[in-house]
Amino acid sequence: MQIAKEAAIGGVDWIEAGTPLIKSEGMDAVRKLKEAFPDRTILADMKTVDTGAMEVEMAAKAGADIVILLGSADDATILDSVRAACKYGVKLMADLISTDEPVTRAQELEKLGIDFINVHVGIDQQMMGKDPMDILKEVSSKVNIPVAVAGGLDATSSAQAVRSGADIVIVGGNITRSDNVAGSAREIRESVDAPSGTAISKPSLDEEIHQLLMSVSTPNISDAMHRKGAMQNIRSMVKGKKMVGKAVTVQTFAGDWAKPVEAIDVADPGEVLVIYNGSDHVAPWGGLATLSCLNKGIAGVVIDGAVRDIDEIEQLDLPVFASRCVPNAGEPKGFGEINAEIVCGAQTVKPGDYIVGDDNGVVVVPKERAYEIARRAKEVEKTERRLYDEIRKGRTLSEIMKLEKWEKR
Repeated sequence: MQIAKEAAIGGVDWIEAGTPLIKSEGMDAVRKLKEAFPDRTILADMKTVDTGAMEVEMAAKAGADIVILLGSADDATILDSVRAACKYGVKLMADLISTDEPVTRAQELEKLGIDFINVHVGIDQQMMGKDPMDILKEVSSKVNIPVAVAGGLDATSSAQAVRSGADIVIVGGNITRSDNVAGSAREIRESVDAPSGTAISKPSLDEEIHQLLMSVSTPNISDAMHRKGAMQNIRSMVKGKKMVGKAVTVQTFAGDWAKPVEAIDVADPGEVLVIYNGSDHVAPWGGLATLSCLNKGIAGVVIDGAVRDIDEIEQLDLPVFASRCVPNAGEPKGFGEINAEIVCGAQTVKPGDYIVGDDNGVVVVPKERAYEIARRAKEVEKTERRLYDEIRKGRTLSEIMKLEKWEKR
């Protein structure tokens, strides 16, 4: 309710009770929103796929002005929902999320009596890189009813959506998870009212992954991976340094520093050396190797084992992570290999996996899921910022999270 109040101050026209909220609190969520905001249009995102008339009646009697159905629902469900909507004086929006042939289905839904079409890429789909803009322009050009768009929109992409034909812009996390809800809503309101004609220059996939991972913490990433990926007994040797890069892996043994040093020549700028040493008592790494890395532009080094020359490493200021520091160095015998799958800190690491390190430790992000995990970690970070904002206002974490209500019984 507080988020809705702040969003209204920022200039939103409609307020939606989302599906997770309705599943959690039922129709009471819709009732309270209508009571608090009688001058705003209230949507109930029922995502109805069956019993259309029943669910439309429930939402309408609770105070909804618009009820959202799934566009993939059977035509019989759509038609019965339309009849109920006429009976109870509400409008219907059809959500095209995960709909096959969305343009064709949008045209069919218009003929069946739907009032609004929603071009929607869901949160899980966004994490995989899907974008509602890919079909928005085509859908909006093929129907004669208002078209909404939803799916990770911010001020910039909201303006792009309007230019692409959207009549309604639906924004979730970039308002509800903001630590300044009114300000974020106002920024999007202004971009919708006066959309700039400037084209959006998108970074490459690797650049976007790197930017996202640099903007979040290793705890954020661990949460996004359901507590997977964190290396054990590996800590930062240079406090306050953040490291993100693709892995160049090194397998070596008990202080044999030949392959770790040779890997410096193999690695490209921005990559991270990940070394399994096999001993906490003999170091395969020290100040000279660190300086060589710095000259090459390598982003950092992770060692399952020991380092030495810690004072020199701290002065060079390159991110180095290891289990401990010792004075002993080994010999350059040349055993091991470079760019093979290894285990480092009890985590499997393959060449090209993303390695992220900060003062909390090091996490491994599999290259196959790097974009998805980076996006999910950003959502975790947004949620935490919102929680910090609520705590600063005087509420406790237990109150905000409603821990007693959701404890397993």
